[in-house]
Amino acid sequence: MLEHIEQEAVVSPEQHGKRLDQVAAELFPDFSRSRLQAWIRSGELLVDGATFKPRDKVSVGARVTLDAELEQEVGWQGEAIALDLQYEDADILVLNKPAGLVVHPAAGHASGTLVNALLHRYPELEKLPRAGIVHRLDKETSGLMVVARSLRAHTSLVEQLQSRSVSREYAAVTIGAMTGGGTVDAAIGRHPRQRKKMAVVSHGGKPAVTHYRVTERFAHHTLVKVRLETGRTHQIRVHMAHIHYPLVGDPQYGGRPKLPRGAEAELVEALRSFPRQALHAQRLGLEHPASGEELEWESGLPEDMEALLDCLRRCDPL
Repeated sequence: MLEHIEQEAVVSPEQHGKRLDQVAAELFPDFSRSRLQAWIRSGELLVDGATFKPRDKVSVGARVTLDAELEQEVGWQGEAIALDLQYEDADILVLNKPAGLVVHPAAGHASGTLVNALLHRYPELEKLPRAGIVHRLDKETSGLMVVARSLRAHTSLVEQLQSRSVSREYAAVTIGAMTGGGTVDAAIGRHPRQRKKMAVVSHGGKPAVTHYRVTERFAHHTLVKVRLETGRTHQIRVHMAHIHYPLVGDPQYGGRPKLPRGAEAELVEALRSFPRQALHAQRLGLEHPASGEELEWESGLPEDMEALLDCLRRCDPL
């Protein structure tokens, strides 16, 4: 299970000039130094809102914030759940996650998750942090994920994600006809009133950068390619809604479905019945943790998004 942790502290005069991981261990004594180092690398522990490395020195008065998910060990069990593997070797796995599959066991999802599937097929993953998971996709987002199979791979992948050298490109269908691409550079944090949601915030958020470009336009919708520099929770969904182009099928951030005036019955049904946010992790690139080789994988759009696009081409043309 996952427990959300939010804590804040200020660097004292006695801690001035010390390493961040050392200071963090003093400020947050409930957590191990190794766990705190992992949170520093993943960007879940920030100094004055900025990411640091564990060895970086901190100054008196600096505000250290911890906003992280704490894994509560509950004896995760392997389950015979099919995996769509794209690549496999001794260090990493690359898989295509279907929409509807939760990544981690948590409250309400103690079983039937990707972690349960991985532990059934690779029981040795129980020795790795979070069973080798180094990044996530939302339950209703489909597409490519990389999983570490060794400790060296886990360390390398976390560092690559922290340094933003992992390439991640998504396909998304938005509500609204975009005229061109762009970049959203807006910090993301917990919604100030609805704690289960994320939001663009002016204070206390984590840096978040999303690049998008138009690949196909319709009269009232747009197919875009989205590239992430950072990997904040719900980042694409929050950023696209922030610029007033929410994703099709995302009531959490887009509100009620927006139907074009005079839309054909087929289009109305397709939009109302689309079962999830129209988001697919289509391309993944990284440096292999052992060989150093640059590798890339691509996943075709799933059937539900292809069917949606076919309908838009027929019923919502420019």
